[in-house]
Amino acid sequence: MPAHRKASIRELASVAYELDLGIAEGRVRRGAADGSWIVGDLELGAWLAKYEGQEVVLIVASLEDDRPIPVKTCRTCGTEYRGGACPRCREARIRLRGR
Repeated sequence: MPAHRKASIRELASVAYELDLGIAEGRVRRGAADGSWIVGDLELGAWLAKYEGQEVVLIVASLEDDRPIPVKTCRTCGTEYRGGACPRCREARIRLRGR
């Protein structure tokens, strides 16, 4: 897997952890006894039951996906980058906010 893709997925997961969102990470498999879906040690049916009746966004990202991340051009500064956000503009935002 290209390093940029894996790093972007890890960054997305980190943001989800920081927001205290529900995260399931691990290999996907079927339970031998009842055929339920399991991610790592987490049975998905029971996990999703916590969110019953709520509107949710479910994102699945494979760490084994070999597709390269396309190069994008920032609409603000024109920098070419890979990933979810322009690193040049992100650094400028951090610097201007005093962090």
